[in-house]
Amino acid sequence: MQPLIAEPAALTNDEIRRYSRHLIMPNVGADGQGRLKAAKVLLVGTGGLGSPLAMYLAAAGVGTLGLVDFDVVDESNLHRQVIHGTSDVGKRKVESARESIADINPFVEVVVHETALRSDNALEIIEPYDLVIDGTDNFPTRYLVNDACVLLGKLNVYGSIFRFDGQLSVFGAPDGPCYRCMFPQPPPPGMVPSCAEGGVFGVICATIGAGQATEGIKLLTGIGDPLIGRMQLYDALEQRWQTVKVNRDPDCPVCGDEPTVTELIDYEQFCGVPANDHQVADSDEASLPEIIPIEFAKLRDEVTLIDVREPHEYDISHIDGSTLIPLGELMTRINELDSADEIVLQCRTGGRSAQAQQLLWDAGFRKTYNLVGGINRYAEDVDPSIPTY
Repeated sequence: MQPLIAEPAALTNDEIRRYSRHLIMPNVGADGQGRLKAAKVLLVGTGGLGSPLAMYLAAAGVGTLGLVDFDVVDESNLHRQVIHGTSDVGKRKVESARESIADINPFVEVVVHETALRSDNALEIIEPYDLVIDGTDNFPTRYLVNDACVLLGKLNVYGSIFRFDGQLSVFGAPDGPCYRCMFPQPPPPGMVPSCAEGGVFGVICATIGAGQATEGIKLLTGIGDPLIGRMQLYDALEQRWQTVKVNRDPDCPVCGDEPTVTELIDYEQFCGVPANDHQVADSDEASLPEIIPIEFAKLRDEVTLIDVREPHEYDISHIDGSTLIPLGELMTRINELDSADEIVLQCRTGGRSAQAQQLLWDAGFRKTYNLVGGINRYAEDVDPSIPTY
């Protein structure tokens, strides 16, 4: 494949010293290193995957790195998001990442996009870049990145992680597949928990993120055989890689012979879930009744508290007197509940309990309340002895 960067930039003496181990490799050399210097790469997300991506691409000498993220560093990020440190907790992730990149390689220009990537801004943000690398953790943004890249003719280096598993591929190449060719429809809402709900093995972020960085460098410089038409599947527990073939779908609604998606759509509606964990938990508008922890504490003995997390989460922390019914079991155990009772539903931060509330509401349970902020906010506002995670 031809390199994405047509003309290499000239290297200074300082850069030649810094990148000397690249320069003495025939496949890279001054030509390849110059192409990296001339490249503009957009990283969507500065979290688990975005951390090793940003660090290794900066160290490799990519001239311009764009960072898209709206979130702040949380203590629970630190076991995997290694571009951030303890002193960065509470800081904007893009600013924390920019400071780390500057320390790694001051020759790299960092462009900060402190915003959520949305249908109304994605094309404008992506257009100036030579390559897009997707480090997101939710389905709406993955479909958004894919569709925007196809519409703009940009390559998309895809990676995803969940617990001990990872995926890696390159989408959007001429005659190659896009993300929708492999995943035409998102999974049903609630079927696949987020990393915040299901957890993630910290070091797998480095494995998949480094793989994405590798693919990005190959594409920019034109070396090697990129993962176009192939997807790598990684199982950390077995330390096993599998490669599966991914064909372009001529009937794909985005990249097919007669595309029907010619502009960006509402991806949260398409996927049936919000694009980030905070939107459900922190939304100012609730379609169903909610209760804040302080008010719940006053009524604790008068209501039934249902914890819809998983058993291993319940073992970490729980509110005394709560009944554990995981979200996935709720409808098969609905006979254990009485619709005449006042029922408060609770999870970690309020997202899954909101889904559970909707399921019960649809089944005729009208006396239900979602505990705002979940057990973490309850611990903060009512009972600090309960550990948060």
